[in-house]
Order: sequence, then structure tokens, then C-alpha cells
Amino acid sequence: MTQETNPTANEFERALRNSFEAEELQPGDVIQGVIVAIHGDVALVDVSGKSEAVLDRSELDDLGTGDPVEVVVVSVGEETRVSRRLALEAKLKERLNDAVASREPVEGKVVGRRKGGFDVTVSGVRGFCPISHISDVRVEDLDAHLGQTYTFRVLEYDADSLRLVVSRAAHMREEKERLRAAAWSRLEPGGELTGRVRSLTDFGAFIDLGGVDGLVHVTEIAHHRVNHPREALQVDQEVRVKVLEIDRAKERISLSMKALIADPWRDVEARIPARGPFEGTVVRKADFGAFVELEPGIDGLLHVSQLPPGMELDTLAVGQTVRGWVRDIDLENRRIGLTMRQIPDRDPWDRIEMRYQEGQTVEGTVENGADFGVFVELEPGLSGLIPISELGIERGADPRSVFRPGERVQLKLMGLDVERRRISLSVRAVKRDAERQEYLRHMGSETPAEPSMTGFGAQLAAALEKKR
Repeated sequence: MTQETNPTANEFERALRNSFEAEELQPGDVIQGVIVAIHGDVALVDVSGKSEAVLDRSELDDLGTGDPVEVVVVSVGEETRVSRRLALEAKLKERLNDAVASREPVEGKVVGRRKGGFDVTVSGVRGFCPISHISDVRVEDLDAHLGQTYTFRVLEYDADSLRLVVSRAAHMREEKERLRAAAWSRLEPGGELTGRVRSLTDFGAFIDLGGVDGLVHVTEIAHHRVNHPREALQVDQEVRVKVLEIDRAKERISLSMKALIADPWRDVEARIPARGPFEGTVVRKADFGAFVELEPGIDGLLHVSQLPPGMELDTLAVGQTVRGWVRDIDLENRRIGLTMRQIPDRDPWDRIEMRYQEGQTVEGTVENGADFGVFVELEPGLSGLIPISELGIERGADPRSVFRPGERVQLKLMGLDVERRRISLSVRAVKRDAERQEYLRHMGSETPAEPSMTGFGAQLAAALEKKR
């Protein structure tokens, strides 16, 4: 059988011919090989040819015998020489060109400063980053960037001149926009998120939600009163928040921290019963009284009128511990009234007509004075007013300078309005009654005296006596 009629022989010949053709390498070819030996300054690379190719040992870096390697054919002849460096540069050029077209970021290291910017190396290629592109925020110490490895976007690359211009600020802006879009996509009212405090203002705290900022108003930080966010938060603190409202058009996000905290007003009457004793800390003061913290998130008002007679509001200091009784609890408005006075065991207005009547003289304790009169406590929980006209003081005198808190005074009950729960008292009436009694006693203790005569009357009486 001839060679032409032997199909097996023909196939073997074609395969052998193709194998030889495949071995014909050309300068510039990029091929894959395996390092088979290292001798002196060179390494031998198996490139599936008739013989091994020669690679400069300095280009091995950390590679060793048996490692695969990609190389570029430099020359062919008696020996085939290859270069790994050229292969890396070719791949880098391709990558940088792709980065310009696709806007994919690259990693680079800031290695130096020069006029107008920084020197940056990207995989061994030296490039330039303008000062305005090193960051999207102003940094006073520019040398702080030296030695740092950042992610950049390639603005310009020319493989022939090896001109490379990169921008970190462009990448930062694009990354923030990506995070911003992702953050908006996962936001919804009622959602719960973890964020970080970015800044504090008088009206609230801005929370970084990973691309967008939301505002926790000062009233939404806690159930108790917070005068300034810095009292409860600090910058860079991690917090848990609930989304209250989203306005995508205005890019506003309202958040709450207290919505995720148990409401301290729930079952408050079981813990702080009305008419029961309390102990708390003065947390702030106002002209009308002091606010006392009874529990975290629960404050009560100690009105100035509920201080013990003789005690001034100025004597209370923020941070001071005070004790007293709970007067009342208003759950709807979340208010608690406190007192440092004794609370009666019953309503003092109940059947008050059995104890007090108009015209009755009573004794009371001065509570406090005002421009229009003086308040006097008759018994725990029962007070009346002495109008300024009934104080019995000189016109223009200040009632507060005459009647001191805690002083006991005698009074006359001038009016009792049970429906409006008002009692009108008088010091002046007591003085008038005392003067009248004194006058009556004086008149009842003396006999009538004979009228005295004038000189003319005496002379007339003497003349009549002579005629007798």
C-alpha cells in the first residue's frame, strides 16, 4: 500500500508539519512557557519549541523552577531570547488603555511631589496626579499623601510616550455616587439601619448611612430632653436609627433613635404613682420652677409654688437631689407635677364649708408674694390669696418686702368660692376688727365725765350762787 493510499500516514505527516510550523516563533510573539532551569544569570523557559528559550534572571522576581511564565519573544536564531518585562508592559499597556475606555479604577502609589501635583506609579509605570485631583476634600498637609497607596481613575494614557495622568478625586466622586445610589435604593420609611455620626449641630445629628446622610433631630435622639446632641452623641459614633420620612426630591432623610428605644412612659403610673413619694435630680431650671429627672427619660416639674414656704428657687442647683411627692400625672401630655410640700391625705376642698366660713379669722403660712398680693397656705393643699388692697401696707410698697415666705399671719376669710376653688383673705380686716375691739374695751372701762366749763361759765355760776 502506497503512502497516498495510507490515510494514517497522511494524517501523521500533516500533524508533524503543523507541529513544526507552530514552533516557528517570531519576535514580538506573546507566549506561555514554564521555567525548567536556572543557571547563573539566565533562566531556561520551555516554550514548546525545539529548544528552551533564554530569559534574563533579573526578570524572574519571585518566580522559580516549574512556575508558568508569560513572555515576549525578543529574538530567534541559534537561541531564542524572551522577556518577561516586555510581556508585563504589554499587558499593562492593554490594561491602561482599557481603563481609559471603561473607566475602571487602577491602584497606584504616591511616590513623590513636584510642581502642580504628585508622582504616582501604577504597576511600574510612572504617572502624574494633579494636586486638585489627589482628593475630593481639601487637605492642608499635602505631604500626608506621600507613600500612600490609593485607587485612581486613568484620565489619560499614551503608550508611545508613556504619558499617564490619573485622578483619585474622580474615583472618589464616582464611588460616592455609586454608594449614594445604592443607599437610596435600600431606604424606605420604617426601615432600621446602622450609621455613623458625621457631624453635630444645635438642631440635631447628621448620620452617614453609607453614601447618604440623614438627620436625627434633637427631639428624636432620646425620650428625655436633650439640650444639645453632644450631650448624648459624639462624632464617628456608630448608632442604630429608624427611617421616619424620605424626600427624594429634596434629598432629605428624617431619622429617629428614640423610636428604637422602649418608651419610658409606658406603665409609668405603676412605677411612679400619683401622690406617692419621689426622689430625683434637678436637670434644668426655668423662671417658673425646676425640672427633676425621676427616671431616664422621665422628668417632672417642681413648680415654684410647690417649694416649701421660705425656700427660694435659687437655692436649688442643677445636679442636686430633691425629695417630695408626686402631685399628678398627665399621660396624654406626658407631664408630671411634683411638690416638696406635704400632700393631704384627702381633697382639702371636700366639705370645706364645714371648716371655713366667710368672716372667720384664720391663721396661715406665707407662701410667696407677687405684685398683686400674697399667697398663704391655710393647710396642706389649701391656699388663699390676700389681694394687695387687703394687705394693709402703704401704697406703692412691695408685698414681698413686707410678707416673708414661711411667716405665720392672722387673716380674715373674706370670700370662699368652692366652684372655682378660690379663697380670698385679708390682713387689713383683721386689723380693723382688732382696732374696733380695742375701742369697745376702752369705752366699756370708763365712766362719763362732767363737762368742763369755760371761764365765762364759771363766772356766771358764781353770780347765780350769790343771789341765793
